[in-house]
Amino acid sequence: MTDIGAIPLHLGQTSSLPASPEEAVLDYVPNPRAGSLFLVRFAAPEFTSLCPVTGQPDFAHLVIDYAPGETIVESKSLKLFLGAFRNHAGFHEDVTVGIGQRLFAEMSPRWLRIGGYWYPRGGIPIDVFWQSDAPPAGLWVPDQGVASYRGRG
Repeated sequence: MTDIGAIPLHLGQTSSLPASPEEAVLDYVPNPRAGSLFLVRFAAPEFTSLCPVTGQPDFAHLVIDYAPGETIVESKSLKLFLGAFRNHAGFHEDVTVGIGQRLFAEMSPRWLRIGGYWYPRGGIPIDVFWQSDAPPAGLWVPDQGVASYRGRG
């Protein structure tokens, strides 16, 4: 994590994909609308990680929603962080909740939720959801827009 107000590590720079999520550095910049209640959504429809048992790839459509506090996450650093999971072995639950908890701990948003809509392996899709708390009163929280499994639309 970079210090708030520091020059972002990735923005406007050439950056390599981190070898692991633990090595990934997420950049946070000051919220340009601090004090305003609004929702930011990131969708990663081609997210991948590895099954910790078989080593086979697992695919998911991730949706991350958050209401910023004093900072926002810089999108290029988030993309690199998520990409670092390509070689990371973890169960769907661990990966999804871990991403949400790391973002919440480092960024300190007013509220955050993540939906991990995992494609089936073995015939069963697994969807994992985590949120920091109830959404703040007055926050518009739209549906995440990912279909219940039928090929994921």
